[in-house]
Amino acid sequence: MLDVLVHLFDPLTLALMIVGICLVVLFQNGVSASGRACRALGPLLRADPVRDRDAARAALLKVDQVAQLRGLACTDRVKTAHPFLTRAVRKLSDCENSDAFDLWVQQQMADRAQRHGAVRNVWLSVADAAPALGMAGTIVGLVAMFAAMDDPAALGPAMALALLTTFYGVVIANMLAAPVAARLADLSDQELAWQKEATQRMLAIARRENAPLRRAAIREVA
Repeated sequence: MLDVLVHLFDPLTLALMIVGICLVVLFQNGVSASGRACRALGPLLRADPVRDRDAARAALLKVDQVAQLRGLACTDRVKTAHPFLTRAVRKLSDCENSDAFDLWVQQQMADRAQRHGAVRNVWLSVADAAPALGMAGTIVGLVAMFAAMDDPAALGPAMALALLTTFYGVVIANMLAAPVAARLADLSDQELAWQKEATQRMLAIARRENAPLRRAAIREVA
């Protein structure tokens, strides 16, 4: 069994496959999205959307209390652990009205969804490119094998190349890229869900606190 595993590992063939996949992905997605896709591997294991959601709900209770006691301008005093929530609370305290905050929320949600989709597409590109390059390597190996029919010693390496490239393509696509893309999609949906919930709660607080000011302005105009 160990001998079989040793023969399955060919550093040069694997390196060529990885280089080819990287070039295809760069051409399809660009350097920026590809870089974010690599950096996403860290949060892939550490991310916990349920924990972030619960922390956001606890923080929003404090934001609501501060808004009722001291007004929206003081809500940025509430400390939050998540960077997005920190920016949202700061924006809530700085916005002139609830409509401005609502516009900021919509832009942030759209931008984040777009970034998450771009990262997921990178890994989907890997899943698509790996089998295709594996098949290309198989064709090269078969051509080399048929070209060396007169030399039995050359048949083994050529056939190994043909089979290993297909094997590497299948493994990279189905055991690495596709699971990563699926996990990122799931994390993205959960993260966007709790962030939407949090910002909608903030928007409700902003509208509640701005309502007396709006009524006062209407009375002055009248």
